[in-house]
Amino acid sequence: MTTAAPPGRGAPPGAAGGWDSGRVQEVARTDRDAALRLCGSASDGLTQEEAERRLATSGANEIAAHGPPPWPLRLLHTLRNPLVILLAVLAAVSLATGDVRAATVMALMIVLGVTLRFVQEARADSAAAALRAMIKVTATALRDGRPREVPLREIVPGDIVLLAAGDMVPADVRLLTAKDLFVSQSSLTGESLPVEKGDTLAGVPDQAPLERANLCFLGTSVQSGTAKAVVVETGGRTLFGAMARSITQAPPETAFDRGINRFTWLMIRFIAVMVPVVFLINGLTKHDWHGAFFFALGLNAIQNFGAMDVLCTDKTGTLTMDTVILERHCDVQGKESDRVLVDAMLISHLQTGLKSTLDQAILRHREGHPEVSLDGYRKVDEMPRRSRPRARRSRARRGLRRTCAKNAMP
Repeated sequence: MTTAAPPGRGAPPGAAGGWDSGRVQEVARTDRDAALRLCGSASDGLTQEEAERRLATSGANEIAAHGPPPWPLRLLHTLRNPLVILLAVLAAVSLATGDVRAATVMALMIVLGVTLRFVQEARADSAAAALRAMIKVTATALRDGRPREVPLREIVPGDIVLLAAGDMVPADVRLLTAKDLFVSQSSLTGESLPVEKGDTLAGVPDQAPLERANLCFLGTSVQSGTAKAVVVETGGRTLFGAMARSITQAPPETAFDRGINRFTWLMIRFIAVMVPVVFLINGLTKHDWHGAFFFALGLNAIQNFGAMDVLCTDKTGTLTMDTVILERHCDVQGKESDRVLVDAMLISHLQTGLKSTLDQAILRHREGHPEVSLDGYRKVDEMPRRSRPRARRSRARRGLRRTCAKNAMP
């Protein structure tokens, strides 16, 4: 147990959304004892007092503040629109020149547009707040030498956390011990298959953080196995926090929006020049001025699609169903074999722990082939995968033993 102050950390990522991986990489390259010293921790975790002090120093383990903006700021953002400004100027000019009907129509357009946008944004913020209130996420951390369920937002750098199948990784952590640990990193990489993790130091010195076996990141989840890890970074300093900032930043203007804004400001500049001239001409000749503008807005999707130069898609999960399907079951000679199918079904059906995407595909294939029977088989033993292939050993119908191996052979 320790009450030492955490070592100084680098500044959080900048407003541009970049991620400073220097501290995480430094901890990943050291052994367990050195990693604990760098994080200001010990193998039995932090005291409750030290954790509270670090929480006040480093802040809550949250990606961003979820509070909705105040309504005056939201209303100002809604009013700060070139179209609204143009309609307001035209309404004021029309009212000043005695065209009450045109001024009323444009004022109604402003009120309806601003009100609809304001109400819809307020409802969306309220719905999001209600959903967040329904979710209570906790993590298992060692406090005062004992495991406790701690709210995710109270996890601090230096905490020792315990991970098991089904848990969400509460922060960017460095593994201290691990047993048969497989982690899904699809939220960060898009890959549907889980990645094996461990407390090893093996790897290239300049290896990317996501490829290091002894690092796990906020936003990923444990598929199977158990682990003990020390928290390195929390909140906005994590890799997931940097990604979230880049996503939540104001999106770039579309081609349609840029065209509308250019046209609107062109009209405003044109009016600023022409209105005095028109007033002068009408005052000297007809003593009357009348003008009106009508805007017809189409679907911006048509304009944006026509202006598209490059379409970028992910290789998995975007244009597909993100589902693995068993099509064929072949032996080493490339011929379809029922024996291979039976062995695969035995492994997927009899194994313990969470089912991988490949196991689920095999079990779904079995549902469509009721003629393949596993009656008479029972599991004798199971050997977890480390450096050797994972195996499932079952007893066959005639009293013989069969050993079935999973994953590629070395």
